[in-house]
Formats: sequence, C-alpha cells, structure tokens
Amino acid sequence: QVQPVESGGGLVQAGGSLRLSCAASGGTFAGYAMAWFRQAPGKEREIVAAISWTGDSTYADSVKGRFTISRDKAKDTMYLQMNSLKPEDTAVYYCAADKDVRIVIGKSYPNYWGQGTQVTVSS
Repeated sequence: QVQPVESGGGLVQAGGSLRLSCAASGGTFAGYAMAWFRQAPGKEREIVAAISWTGDSTYADSVKGRFTISRDKAKDTMYLQMNSLKPEDTAVYYCAADKDVRIVIGKSYPNYWGQGTQVTVSS
C-alpha cells in the first residue's frame, strides 16, 4: 500500500515562502486524489488544499491566493507552494491520499497519511 512521505518543512520569516513535497513510498499515487492537511498546537487538523488525479483543486479560504497545490505524475510527487506565509500558518503539515475523489471536496477522509513536516513562521 502507498505511503506518503513529506519533506520541505522548516523555519521561515513572515512573508517568506516554502515548498512542501510529498512522494510515494511502497506504491504509487496513480489514480489517487491527494490533499494537504495541517494541525497547529491545540487545534484540530484542517484541510489546506486538495487535488484530484485529473488536476482539479480546492483550497481553504485561509490560504487562497497564497498557496498552490500541484502534482507531477511523472515524478509521482505532490507539492504545496506556500507564499506570503503568516505566523498563523505555523503547524505540522500532513500529506494524505485516497482513491476516493470526494476528499477533494471535503466529503471523505483520506486513508493514507504521511508522518508530517513542521512549518514554523516567525513574526
């Protein structure tokens, strides 16, 4: 079964940028819908962005215009380009995948999760 593996987190100043990557381990993301979630300390996990196998994408209102989700099918990798970062974007970011395309519209919960990568935005 496919195992998502995140990379690219780190510490950045407010207004800066980071790009997260999510690669497949033990399988392939072919045919999967994928998503980025995040969880800040003391808060519930929330969806940030999602993308279908065909490239349709959705975003949380809080990141629209600043974050871009994409996927490279040849590299079997998904990305999250994060620009104009704010301190409130600080969280552990998780990559998730599932064959149920409804995760793109928030109507289903993914079955496959990465271990998470920390993003810290300083003010």
